[in-house]
Amino acid sequence: MNAEIITIGDELMRGEIVDSNKARIAERLLLHDLDCRHQVSVLDDPADMRDAFLRASRRSDFVLVSGGLGPTRDDMTTEVLAETFGRKLELHPPSLAAIEAFFARIGREMADTNRKQAFFPEEADVLENPIGTAPGFSIEAARSGGREGEETRPGHAVFFAMPGVPRELDRMMDEQVIPRIGVRLAEFSGGREKQVVRAALLATFGMGESTLEAELGDLMRDGNVELGFRTSFPDNFLRPVARAATIEEADAKIAEAVTAIRERIGDVVYGEGTDTMESVVGRELANRGLTIATAESCTGGLIAERLTDVPGSSAYFLGGVVSYSNEAKIAMLGVPAAVIESEGAVSEASVRAMAEGVLERFGSDFGIATSGISGPGGGTPDKPVGLVWIALATADGETHAQSFVFEVDRSRHRRLTAQVALDWIRRSMIGAELIGPSLMRRGGSGSAP
Repeated sequence: MNAEIITIGDELMRGEIVDSNKARIAERLLLHDLDCRHQVSVLDDPADMRDAFLRASRRSDFVLVSGGLGPTRDDMTTEVLAETFGRKLELHPPSLAAIEAFFARIGREMADTNRKQAFFPEEADVLENPIGTAPGFSIEAARSGGREGEETRPGHAVFFAMPGVPRELDRMMDEQVIPRIGVRLAEFSGGREKQVVRAALLATFGMGESTLEAELGDLMRDGNVELGFRTSFPDNFLRPVARAATIEEADAKIAEAVTAIRERIGDVVYGEGTDTMESVVGRELANRGLTIATAESCTGGLIAERLTDVPGSSAYFLGGVVSYSNEAKIAMLGVPAAVIESEGAVSEASVRAMAEGVLERFGSDFGIATSGISGPGGGTPDKPVGLVWIALATADGETHAQSFVFEVDRSRHRRLTAQVALDWIRRSMIGAELIGPSLMRRGGSGSAP
């Protein structure tokens, strides 16, 4: 059996928002061994929507639709699905009561337009939405004859219509849609042996996708595990997927694959599952009872923002200084004026003084500092655009500093610099070498602690 994803909205087609819902849905389908054969996006246009629904009904067993369930005139998913498959719309009183109760809880009067969200195609299976005003629904659609040369599968297609708001979609998928798909798959198998699918997600930093492929390709050639690669700057993610007859066998294959990957590329792997670099750093700091303070110039507080984005960060983050100007570096961090005069703000001497100054002022175990030229202007032949110095000072009196030239745009330069800084903190705690991303580095230099 296969699945298809349809996302609806003018804002998706115009590029106003990133369509993350396809990835959210597809990831969940993968865990149920469902092939997502097609992914489609359409405008809020009835003709385009109807064409997408008909095509999906002919070629897919499960069709997961996201968006178009709101109260406004351009929210037409329910009406178009009903019309496409010859269903009348009927009021669902429990849904109307739930929507009215939602507005009562937040102290707002419900607009009359919200009533439309309680109407569904006849014989629809309504999907509750406890955190929003848009219930979803499911209907079965008999397949109609396809166009010449178009594949048509036998039987019925099952449509699941869900809201486009990601957090509402996630909850409806997990609590309403996936269990129903599981029942359908069990019925389809008819007691036949069914493969179990298990997957893991490993977050890596510092090694390019092609290098990862070269390093790991031979590990997955025995057919037991498939390995997928995904890049989300500045990280690369590895997705080993195992299929087996039992849960235990599939889990064992995944565990073996993860162990082999970690042994091959070592500390390049920094987390699993939903781990982020800042959450991993925060967990290590908290577990070890250590603290951190930040001194930022080119990153403008980005490192501090990421550290404090993790719940419980007050246990280890003592504070930070955004010393963007030379005067701030001198007054707030104690960088000698003579150093800035002779070496410049973007220099080893300055960034070392920044890291050591913030360490001393906050009394932390680590002091991390950044100073660079994020561009697009401000570079010189000696100090080109993209140059950045990073320094990590520790309470035992050691300071490590290194420079990189990251030839990327301003936004990615700042993000990459912050990621290297956070990775240095992680590496320092686990006793790994303080290195930078090999793919993005050019003309860098460094000094030992």
